[in-house]
Amino acid sequence: MLHPKLTKNQSNNPIFVSGGGGYVGGRLIPRLLEDGYRVYALARSPEKLRSRRWGNHPQLKIVHGDMLDYPSLLKGLEGCRAAYYLVHSMNPAVDDFSHTDRVAAMNMSKAAAAADLKQIIYLGGLGEQGSGLSHHLQSRSEVGQVLQQGPVPVTVLRAAMIIGSGSASFEILRYLVDRLPVILTPRWVNTPCQPIGIRNVLHYLIGCLECPETLGETFDIGQPEILNYRKLMEIYAEEAGLRKRWILPLPFLTPRLSSYAIHLLTPIPAALARPLTEGLKNPVVCHDNRIADLLPQDLFDCRKAIHLALEKIKEHHIESSWTDSGPIHPAEWSVRGDPTWAGGKIFTDSRRVIIDAEPEEVWPALASIGGEVGWYYANWLWRLRGMIDRVFGGVGLSRGRRDHREIYPGDALDLWRVVAVERLKLLSLHAEMKLPGEATLYFELQPLADGRTELRQIARFLPRGLLGLAYWYGVTPFHNYVFDGMLRGIAKAAKTSILSGPERFHE
Repeated sequence: MLHPKLTKNQSNNPIFVSGGGGYVGGRLIPRLLEDGYRVYALARSPEKLRSRRWGNHPQLKIVHGDMLDYPSLLKGLEGCRAAYYLVHSMNPAVDDFSHTDRVAAMNMSKAAAAADLKQIIYLGGLGEQGSGLSHHLQSRSEVGQVLQQGPVPVTVLRAAMIIGSGSASFEILRYLVDRLPVILTPRWVNTPCQPIGIRNVLHYLIGCLECPETLGETFDIGQPEILNYRKLMEIYAEEAGLRKRWILPLPFLTPRLSSYAIHLLTPIPAALARPLTEGLKNPVVCHDNRIADLLPQDLFDCRKAIHLALEKIKEHHIESSWTDSGPIHPAEWSVRGDPTWAGGKIFTDSRRVIIDAEPEEVWPALASIGGEVGWYYANWLWRLRGMIDRVFGGVGLSRGRRDHREIYPGDALDLWRVVAVERLKLLSLHAEMKLPGEATLYFELQPLADGRTELRQIARFLPRGLLGLAYWYGVTPFHNYVFDGMLRGIAKAAKTSILSGPERFHE
């Protein structure tokens, strides 16, 4: 809730949110809607936002566009009075992600001026200029400078590590401490930091909308206590009920080596872990605490923030996650008809069973697949495939799924990304594992007479070169074992029986 001193949005002009499909944006939008704001959310994959619980809210308009596409950005800003800038690129695989950040920020500055916005609110990173900032932190600082060069007043909130269920930084902390009784770290383990809980971040973000004193200002946001990453690990171990962890700094461990270790031990890929670990060498503490007086709230210390995050994880209710970021890439080649532009032979493995149950009885089991539930059959093979994928730089199985009760387009699902969900009808997945080609996995429920349901499972693979052909023929012998078993497992999880099948069929 907004602080009582704030004046509610009288004109009810919309608030624009970029990065609504990301970790912070995915939590900010529903809270803005709860507070009575109209929201325009820019999305490269609108279906990701539409499928959320709040995706069809009458006060929400989802705009299909991209920060790098100026016309779509300008269209999204029409009629808005303020905008949140919550996008960042952190992929070292990109030739120069800081260039992408600059272009996006310049587009926002230009479009905001053209749309006559009254305020831009930017969530940046802590770190002092001239102190050897990492590439990532330097880019975040530069984005703020680009935005501030425009005519629209910019409110910059600078934060260090954000503690909350599903945040990338917290997931690194959680998995390392959970899995390692002895933690070997670089020297950055003693770097001073001032983290902040996600709930406190959201309070500041929303409060800035109705607080004129924040216009054109830069504020540092963080919990009151300054500590280091060693202490943070110790607090986490205590809150998680773990034995004392031995933390040993090793001076020869570089950010690159650390990112590879994080890649193997946590769900965070090396491409994301590297810029995060490089930034850990920089002290990130608050020097300007004025916002605490302008927008007072109960600032959680790290122990309380970690406790709240762990509660959400135990409840399997993670509102948003670092895995949410990025667009959905539908595999157009995987539709029926084998389009000629697909670039070659598409291999298909189609199987079905007839189940003695209605789709309403089967859907919960199908929608719960992956994560802690597993794949209903030969889970050891799935784990082996995930381990191999992780070793070769892929996503592996460790990222699991955000929520075991809900599944939405754009969600990460172990080795897959959810492309489409139609409740009681279909679930479509696109492979994100390392493959010599592209793969999809499609489940469909078709109601039949007499309360029966046909469950279809269709795997498609578009090979790339001879290695792709060899891969398909190499894994095909396992399909009878894994796919048939999976269909039986889904029926068993639905507590019903199979009337016929599994059997192959032609579409």
